[in-house]
Amino acid sequence: MINEIREIPDKAEKILYSTKNIQLPVNVPYIGMGSSYYATLAMYYQGIPIQPSRGSEYYNYLSGKKVKDLGVLISQSGRSSEVIWCRDLFKRFYAITNVLKSPLCVSTNLERVFPLLAGKELASSSKTYINTLITLYNGLGVDPTLAVDMLRGKMYEYEKWGQETADLVYELIITKKYKGSYIIGNGPNIATVHQAAHILSESTKYPFIGMSVSEYDHGPKETAKDSIVIVMKSDGVSYRRTKKLFELVQNAGAHVFYYEDKDVPEAISPITSVVPLMFMTHYLSKLFKIQESFVVGSKVTEA
Repeated sequence: MINEIREIPDKAEKILYSTKNIQLPVNVPYIGMGSSYYATLAMYYQGIPIQPSRGSEYYNYLSGKKVKDLGVLISQSGRSSEVIWCRDLFKRFYAITNVLKSPLCVSTNLERVFPLLAGKELASSSKTYINTLITLYNGLGVDPTLAVDMLRGKMYEYEKWGQETADLVYELIITKKYKGSYIIGNGPNIATVHQAAHILSESTKYPFIGMSVSEYDHGPKETAKDSIVIVMKSDGVSYRRTKKLFELVQNAGAHVFYYEDKDVPEAISPITSVVPLMFMTHYLSKLFKIQESFVVGSKVTEA
């Protein structure tokens, strides 16, 4: 995993320039699972009019099996069953994938493919997640260049935070007082906290829960004592509420860790804010002596 994380700046620059002039549609469903779905939330929670949906729920519950004109299907492997099921629910669809020779790309109603150019990825989604974000930003008219430029210059800082935080979290988890872990963020970083919880859970074998600040405030804050709370701070409209709330839960006995990158505006911060948590995932897995990322199932879910 560590090698794949360290490749992120190169792969991000490559996709930045290859997708500079693409256009993705608005007001249509954006279908994905896992990391592919979470990436769409970074767009949705800054007011871009797309319709994010998990493939399974869209297919079984939301579509009513009615065929729509256009959709965007995202699968980093091109093999996620639930996303592939949705191909026939659109007269035409765009595909975003890292694997061009995949089932997602074999369909008569496929109109266009946007390759992620992330290279081979064997561990939890890292390069493919970042490249999915950049493709969506470029395609939906938000310039991510500043965030991509920051990646190369700040990888040492991201890794240092990830390793140091992993050491501290590990010490807390192995004590008998540990209750559980939350990762909390706002706006577009709701994508970040769900992605981070996803990869931390599957890689460390300990449960991590991602949620928004407001969601945490409406109930789960009562679990504060002896819990671990990792807060993604950003300069957005919820900054004051975030600061106040986590001073409160820290006083109530939570172990609170913060990450904030003040060099990147909130709108494009999901590209950088998740990387320290990727490094944390690697180092925490190492501390737990995890030999394999996927033991209950495989990297790709084929239902």
